[in-house]
Amino acid sequence: MNIIGPDGLIFGVDNVEDCCKYMTDYGLTPNNVDSSGGVFTGVDGTFVEIRHKDDASLPAPLHTGASIRKTVYGVADQATLDALKAELSKDRDICVNSDGSFDCVDDSGFALAFQITCRKNTEVADQIVNVPGAKANRGINVVGSIKDHAPKPQTLSHVVYFVPDVAKAEAFYRDRLGFRVVDRMNPLGPFMRPQGTMDHHTLFMIETPPFMQGVEHFTFHMLNPSDMLQAGKRFQDLGYESFWGPGRHIMGSNWFWYFNSPLGVHVEYDADMDLHDDSWEARECMATEDNSQIYNFTLVANWRPGGDPH
Repeated sequence: MNIIGPDGLIFGVDNVEDCCKYMTDYGLTPNNVDSSGGVFTGVDGTFVEIRHKDDASLPAPLHTGASIRKTVYGVADQATLDALKAELSKDRDICVNSDGSFDCVDDSGFALAFQITCRKNTEVADQIVNVPGAKANRGINVVGSIKDHAPKPQTLSHVVYFVPDVAKAEAFYRDRLGFRVVDRMNPLGPFMRPQGTMDHHTLFMIETPPFMQGVEHFTFHMLNPSDMLQAGKRFQDLGYESFWGPGRHIMGSNWFWYFNSPLGVHVEYDADMDLHDDSWEARECMATEDNSQIYNFTLVANWRPGGDPH
């Protein structure tokens, strides 16, 4: 199944105005925003959509009332979309939409949609640094930092689910959608990627009691670690509360900086994630501080998503 990754996340919230402002300040581009909500896009067109929790267009909420209402996956082509439709309609209701996309529910109760990806190709220059003893890659008299630069989130990277039965959830994404387990953090759960990307993960699942089911965090990739740090510093200066980071993970190697949000989930900036192909052999480790981050500049006690900040 040539699933590329998450094209979008749709949330139903109480405080539409606050959430819309938050996503705009985070750096996404607002589209058609009014009192009912709006769509907020990264550079490549991947998105977060904000609606009021009682909006009739939204799927039914999880039993927990979590703000996540739908995860939209992008696929490479019509053949993949048709194959997914045939596979998933074997044992669950499928709702085909007028644009050819379709909706269903996964084995844990999360609402999903599948569509031919909305991601557009972007023109991005190579990311280069000057290294002592190596060729001057950035060049002579080319400055590396610009004070007024406003880094933009490039593409929706991944989402992290709280699930009540991680083995059941993993089996659905592995056996029905063709996701691969890239690494595993025990006893939390697996890092997984679909076949259409080499990103270390687009989905991480953490086993929690049923009353916690929902989303822990989501993130957009930034161009590079410097952009991630500059975006995070600007976001913090706007008054948003840092939760975890900045730092760098071990599993995936991505730089991270997490923030609290009015959506009821954490929202992250990340950069420089590992890429893996099918020859990669999944690692396993225990969920400890030493296995979660290679370094972390602030709030060290928040050693993992959902961890106790105290």
